[in-house]
Amino acid sequence: QVQLVESGGGLVQAGGSLRLSCAASGRTISRYPKGWFRQAPGKEREFVAAISWSGVNTYYADSVKGRFTISRDNAKNTVYLQMNSLKPEDTAVYYCAAYSSACSGYGCFARPGSTEYWGQGTQVTVSS
Repeated sequence: QVQLVESGGGLVQAGGSLRLSCAASGRTISRYPKGWFRQAPGKEREFVAAISWSGVNTYYADSVKGRFTISRDNAKNTVYLQMNSLKPEDTAVYYCAAYSSACSGYGCFARPGSTEYWGQGTQVTVSS
């Protein structure tokens, strides 16, 4: 059984930074591509960022490009999302995801249906 557990969410002022972590446990999924999605109240879950299993390739939604950075440490089975220059519109529940091992490219990573496992989510609130 695979578990993805997010941490690092919280309340921050606009312009501030947060670093989210996602620790995987259970069956080893270190070679799975990983990603982050978010969901604001009343809105659909949307893609934020993804990273290939090797960490070489990264993908970002236009809304976060240049401000967020995704990275991973396969030895620790952990994925990170460094969020800088946060804006009130970044307020959402952030979910970690592990994709199907066959998933590759932005078109696949951006689809919530491409994921195999989800974390429980962590709340990020950015005040103006």
